[in-house]
Amino acid sequence: MFNKCVLLSVLVSTFISFNSFAQKTLTLKNAIAIGIENYGTIKAKAQYAAASTLSVEQAKRENLPNINFGAQQVYGTVNGQNGPLYGFSGLGVASAGPVFSQQNNNAAFGALYLTNINWDFYAFGKAREKVKSAQAIAIRDTKDWQQEIFQHKIKLTAAYLNLLAAKQITHSYENNLERADTFRRLVMIRAINGLIAGVDSSQANAEYSAAKILLIKAKDFEEEQSAQLTQLLGVSAQHYILDSFFVSRIPAILQDTIVVDKHPLLQYYQSRINVSDEQSRYYKTAYYPAFTVVGVLQGRGSGFNSDYATNPSDFTKNYWTGISPTRTNYLLGVGFTWNITQPYRVSQQVRAQNIISKGLQEEYGLISEQIKTQLQLSESKIKNALANYHEAPVQVKAATDAYVQKSVLYQNGLTNLIDVTQALYTLTRAETDRDIANNNVWQALLLKAAAAGDFSLFESQLP
Repeated sequence: MFNKCVLLSVLVSTFISFNSFAQKTLTLKNAIAIGIENYGTIKAKAQYAAASTLSVEQAKRENLPNINFGAQQVYGTVNGQNGPLYGFSGLGVASAGPVFSQQNNNAAFGALYLTNINWDFYAFGKAREKVKSAQAIAIRDTKDWQQEIFQHKIKLTAAYLNLLAAKQITHSYENNLERADTFRRLVMIRAINGLIAGVDSSQANAEYSAAKILLIKAKDFEEEQSAQLTQLLGVSAQHYILDSFFVSRIPAILQDTIVVDKHPLLQYYQSRINVSDEQSRYYKTAYYPAFTVVGVLQGRGSGFNSDYATNPSDFTKNYWTGISPTRTNYLLGVGFTWNITQPYRVSQQVRAQNIISKGLQEEYGLISEQIKTQLQLSESKIKNALANYHEAPVQVKAATDAYVQKSVLYQNGLTNLIDVTQALYTLTRAETDRDIANNNVWQALLLKAAAAGDFSLFESQLP
């Protein structure tokens, strides 16, 4: 019994804790932080940017000299043959020995120990341009990640404001349903008492049903906006309590100087152009030769003695004797290689890359013009939203007075139900406009921040 009580207490406390957590107000700043941390596209592009940064280090290390170590210990014959030999695909066997008149099967151990250094110490900037190309790609991927974060802030904020507006509309239609229900009850009582025609009761019921349908549609729209916000947050679906800050006030609109070139999206498009230009310069380095320094240190061991050519029996099958190095050679040299047909082949690749750069430049110009147009539009949106914000209270007061007047006149038999219904529609529309007037000003400011490429224009207004 005691264990059951303890278990029940734990479950109750857990439910209360979960419920209190679920009812916690989700501020916009918290929503943005959650979205940036959880959204899959942002996390993916962060990984791409990190990989590109590592590719820069890999490109730098490719210019290090090639240092190869090799060792082999083998057992076999050394029959020689006068004649040409070319090892296609590395299939030639490098057996070396005296030329006898016939095949013999004398076999012994042998060994080769080799160290090789090969370094293209000068290739007309090929290594440098490859590093620059990798750096340009890393910058491009980083800019892509940053602009994705910026775009996500804008999308998430818009979804937050849309859900807040949807909640306000739902609240307006709840008030509308309450008024319709109150008026319906009044009409039914008067109709039952024979004070008005029975048809008014049917019409009042129809208006009440219409109000319920409007409320259902409003709730459906609110659910859609909630799902959109949930998707951008990257969390499981839940009920959100949003900050009422955006309902109670409007932002301070400042006339800031906007520098469009610093827009994250334009910086990303510029980074694409930079990558293409760097790749074109890298391709051009294939026109030129490469100067190489080489060094070889070689040690060899063999079970065949020095007079084996005249005395074929002078060899040993002893393993340690065969693999012990008895001869050493070294080699130092400088040379260059140049494929003189390479410029002819690569020139088309360079031309193609230059054309790609021009195409990317055209895309940059298009995006730049779109952003400037959006910036101009945002100024008009702010102006109109502020005008509506100041007119909304006037509209609500006039609609309220008209509804009260028509209701009183109807109760005294001085007007008909159609006039009351029309006044009710006008009041509902006025209250809806009032409830979202603040939201529209915030939405207009968000549009300006999106066009300017500076989210701080919006974020600086938050508490």
